[in-house]
Amino acid sequence: MTFSTITIRLILFASSMLCWMHLKAQEVNRPNIIVILTDDQRWDALGYAGNDIIHTPNLDALAEKSLYFKNAFVTTPICAASRASIVTGLYERTHQFTFRTPPLQKEFVEISYPKLLQDAGYRTGLFGKFGMQFENKLDTIVFDEFYSTGTGGYFRLEGDGWKDHVHLTDLTTDKAIDFIKNTPDGQPFCLSISYNAAHADDQHPQQYFWPKRNDYLYQDIEIPQGQLHDEKLFAQLPDFLQDSMYLGNIRYKWRYDTPEKYQQMVKGYYRLISTIDDNVGRLRDMLTANDLADNTIIIFLGDNGYFLGERNQAGKWLMYENSLRVPLMVYDPQISSGRSLEQIALNIDVAPTVLDYAGIIIPEEVQGKSLKPFTQGDTEDWRTEFLCEHLYELPYIPKSEGIRTEQWKYFRYIDHPETEELYNLAEDPLELVNLINDPSQRKRIAIYRQMLDDKIASLQANRVK
Repeated sequence: MTFSTITIRLILFASSMLCWMHLKAQEVNRPNIIVILTDDQRWDALGYAGNDIIHTPNLDALAEKSLYFKNAFVTTPICAASRASIVTGLYERTHQFTFRTPPLQKEFVEISYPKLLQDAGYRTGLFGKFGMQFENKLDTIVFDEFYSTGTGGYFRLEGDGWKDHVHLTDLTTDKAIDFIKNTPDGQPFCLSISYNAAHADDQHPQQYFWPKRNDYLYQDIEIPQGQLHDEKLFAQLPDFLQDSMYLGNIRYKWRYDTPEKYQQMVKGYYRLISTIDDNVGRLRDMLTANDLADNTIIIFLGDNGYFLGERNQAGKWLMYENSLRVPLMVYDPQISSGRSLEQIALNIDVAPTVLDYAGIIIPEEVQGKSLKPFTQGDTEDWRTEFLCEHLYELPYIPKSEGIRTEQWKYFRYIDHPETEELYNLAEDPLELVNLINDPSQRKRIAIYRQMLDDKIASLQANRVK
């Protein structure tokens, strides 16, 4: 064997060892990732968002250290479709999953963040409200541990005997903490905590249930009502919305049709969010106690917005800000200080953000964008508008679609194409004045109609086969 041959082999060996060491270093440094998803938590149901009534000290502390997106939205304001968008990074029009549809198709599950992280060696778990179905029950495969709470009330029996009633939010966190503790040393985890709270228990007259420890909250205050509670606004809605038993009557009467009921329901809703806050504090304390806090990314968001009686509405579904706007924060322990950001962030950004933090190539099909570059101040070429849509086939919830820019919002009702709405959000953030019949806005309306048509056509042309 010649000297040159030995030299070449030594160089190749050294090179391969360096590559191996680099890969091992990447494996050791891969962060743990926790995605916390709340149900029906609107953007302003958070102290950090400027709500000086709600008690959320742990979430406020997290937001202060996070990338906090003041203008965060869901692309579809309903839990099933939004949750599918969160795990895939795809618009509803692309993944085509919502209530009363077939399960999320395998090709979309294959590019979901839990599947890709599991393939990359992460230990994956979901605890709480799954809120969707995967084709061929793939949810039981892509999650190494899967605890779906389903519906059935906020208090569950645990242990021996009827005395051991546990609030579902506490129980979900218990399961998630056990998952973390049982993850083998050296293996990163991706944990999805999906709280049922603050969704109402629709089958019970009380609607909202919280643990006894939070009885004291909000007892001696009165929740104020704003401009959007003016009954005149209900009369301005399209007739088919006013006539909707589900939107304008049943659910509103369940919760808000008297001043006393309004106080009871909003305080119950707030107490459920405060219970979530308790558990976020528990989770962070556990991460710190187990030396995991410095290597764990936490993403917190709501699955859709929520009406608290505004416009005589209850629920979500519509294209108004109450439905679309949610809390969203990304906590990266490597950032020295948090920042509040004005840019538009979306539910479809969660999946690519998770993949980016895990060091996994984001599939070309993904329609969201990673939020991680904001940690470096990289905000060039960021979106200035997005498509919003609600395609659920249900007679008493009208389908709708629209464009929301930084300043304007245009939307239309799919089965009532003659009914359109246009708002100047910079001057009219509460969406009180519909400008659709304003002659001075004709050119703008034409532009937004075409923009919406073009975005829909682009999504349909690029749909994953």
